[in-house]
Amino acid sequence: MDLHLDLRLDLPPGSSHGRRAGLERALRDAVRGGRLAPGSRLPSSRRLAAETGLSRGTVKAAYDQLTAEGYLTARQGSGTVVAARPQEASPAVPGRPAGDRPPRHDLRPGSPDVTSFPASAWLRATRRALAAVPSASYDYGDPRGSAELRSALAGYLGRTRGVVAEPDRIVVVSGYVQGLALLTGVLGGQRGGPVVGMEDPGLPFHREVVRRAGGRVVPVPVDGHGAGADLPRMDAVVVTPAHQYPTGVTLHPARRHALTAWAQQSGGLVVEDDYDGEFRYDRQPVGALQGTAPDHVVYLGTASKTLGPALRLGWMVLPPHLVQPIAEAKLHTDYHTGAVGQLALADLIADHGYDRHVRAARLRYRRRRDLLVERLAGAPGRPGSQVLGIAAGLHALVSLPEDGPDEAAVLRRAAAEGLAVGALGEHWHAQGAAGRPQGLIVGYGTPGEGAYPAALAALTRALRA
Repeated sequence: MDLHLDLRLDLPPGSSHGRRAGLERALRDAVRGGRLAPGSRLPSSRRLAAETGLSRGTVKAAYDQLTAEGYLTARQGSGTVVAARPQEASPAVPGRPAGDRPPRHDLRPGSPDVTSFPASAWLRATRRALAAVPSASYDYGDPRGSAELRSALAGYLGRTRGVVAEPDRIVVVSGYVQGLALLTGVLGGQRGGPVVGMEDPGLPFHREVVRRAGGRVVPVPVDGHGAGADLPRMDAVVVTPAHQYPTGVTLHPARRHALTAWAQQSGGLVVEDDYDGEFRYDRQPVGALQGTAPDHVVYLGTASKTLGPALRLGWMVLPPHLVQPIAEAKLHTDYHTGAVGQLALADLIADHGYDRHVRAARLRYRRRRDLLVERLAGAPGRPGSQVLGIAAGLHALVSLPEDGPDEAAVLRRAAAEGLAVGALGEHWHAQGAAGRPQGLIVGYGTPGEGAYPAALAALTRALRA
């Protein structure tokens, strides 16, 4: 059976014998260079002869020669394929040591349990969406995002998070990072190198996103009531009010009021990172800060923690004066976010499949956090270690006793156990400063259901004094 496979080859002109050698050399180079990967199927000798202008006998002789050399394999009934090659060392990935392997036990924060991705519900939503949308939906779209998703998000965010979110104020982005970068760039274009306050401790990667987008970062200290309200002069402040990352505290009501008052009086902007606002386990989630001052707060949310980061779907709910500048910045960045994923998410929300998945995930992650607290409370040899922060989210801060091993020593023991876990020390703006609290940031969302107990066992061994 001829599958009409396409194969582009640059053949030198010459006699039949010379062209056979040229064909062999072109095929050999394509295999060596990786352009033809192991297992790749080649066109039939009849089709390749017709496309190259060679005789079928010449092509067949070239195939036979390369089969003899071990580059190709002829399979009865399956045609000619590229043979498997000896394993070669993979090149090092930038930012990762050569030979780095996934940890045996992964308790790093920042990711959900992707093994619980609702594949069947997502597939059904995708099918329904694609069956209903007009063909124009596959063309270039609105940089703000599809009307279907913005409408679905407006209802969902208002219902579950108390966000004032008319569809016209929503811009769909490919995750929180793009939203933060777009916003920083727009503020820079309006004011020239914006000064952005960011929580201390906070995620270093987000600080770098702001810097690379042209912003200057200043620390905003975090205590037991959340981000401090005594703000210096700045253009914007980025906060995680529902569940501060990484300390796990929630922003005190007085601080919430002070933040919005600062924005109204100074003309500054509050950026609300609601990265895991759906996951509160001991009571109803705290409503979004944006709902109290929608003209002064930018709300940023994503599907990364609820469904999975690979979808690359996030949203910004903007004050009216920022909608057009952000949409233009989005247009000149990547034009628009992929339409099929937007349509599927819109259908999943409208069908309430998204609510069902979030409820199931909330129960699963609550059990995991409860088990973490139980294991640490009942484990001997770790006096002073405790889980800090509210019962929420996908991570917890585990304190280290002052008279016990320091953070570096615990991390070394964790590595010896094959355990990857976060460290509080990496999140301070000024790292290495004396007197700072130490602790581990345990991401209990990351492992699959079957892997979590073993990961917890490795954690308790690493914490053993």
